[in-house]
Amino acid sequence: MSEEHVKDYLCIDKTFAQTIFDALPDDEELYYLADLFKIFADPTRIKILYVLMKGEMCVCDIALLLHMSQSSISHQLRVLKQSRLVKFRRNGKTIFYSLSDHHVKTMLSQGLEHIAE
Repeated sequence: MSEEHVKDYLCIDKTFAQTIFDALPDDEELYYLADLFKIFADPTRIKILYVLMKGEMCVCDIALLLHMSQSSISHQLRVLKQSRLVKFRRNGKTIFYSLSDHHVKTMLSQGLEHIAE
């Protein structure tokens, strides 16, 4: 942050402004974060993630629970997999899906808490 840019701030101390500026993630990180939040913008994907919070499931079980076709669930699972929000394991011909890690569950839980307030 340039010296003349910092003195443009009227309401905050210039040292504080510099501290904030220095702590900002770089543009690439912010781009990836925005992409992550876009994934959460689809209600079907949220439902799938919520179901997977309860445990590992195959496509057919998720489809039955959500009253949707297996192909639409598979499509959304592909998006979630590419975003590293879900992982999978194969057992014979069946593929089981689960949340990638505890961060996904935390994001969903905190989102639900936030809208409940």
